[in-house]
Amino acid sequence: MAGLGDKLGCLLIQLPPSLSFEPGVAAGFFASLRSRIPVPLACEPRHPSWFAPPADGLLREMNVLRVAADPACVPEAAEPGGWRGGSYYRLHGSPRVYYSAYSEEYVASLASRLREEAAEGRTVWCIFDNTTLGAATRNSLDLRSRLSALQAAGLPTPPRP
Repeated sequence: MAGLGDKLGCLLIQLPPSLSFEPGVAAGFFASLRSRIPVPLACEPRHPSWFAPPADGLLREMNVLRVAADPACVPEAAEPGGWRGGSYYRLHGSPRVYYSAYSEEYVASLASRLREEAAEGRTVWCIFDNTTLGAATRNSLDLRSRLSALQAAGLPTPPRP
């Protein structure tokens, strides 16, 4: 990561579906990372235990973003959680993970949501991971175009890291 220098905007920590929330282990892990890495941390948990209030509280206390993922392993996983200083969206394609493109309506709604979060002062990251058939590129360009249109209309948009 050191080679990225000031281009590193956020570090994503993706957890395996089998890793349940253990407060002491999680606190030690994030404290260790926090002492070594000067950028925001985003955690993408996939075990249901990470979406209960104790886990969300620990992430908030440790200033760790909880990723909003699609498809969501539990309903709460579709919404950002943890630290509210930013938001991180990781969109894998739905209904077919890694293949499906998002509709224009979905991307338009997402653009509005990202704009609103940026207006609240959050730094926002959005990653399309539906790459198998190239949908991520199309969805990313569509989102970028919509955010540019919002900016041209004088509406706040998320900063680009």
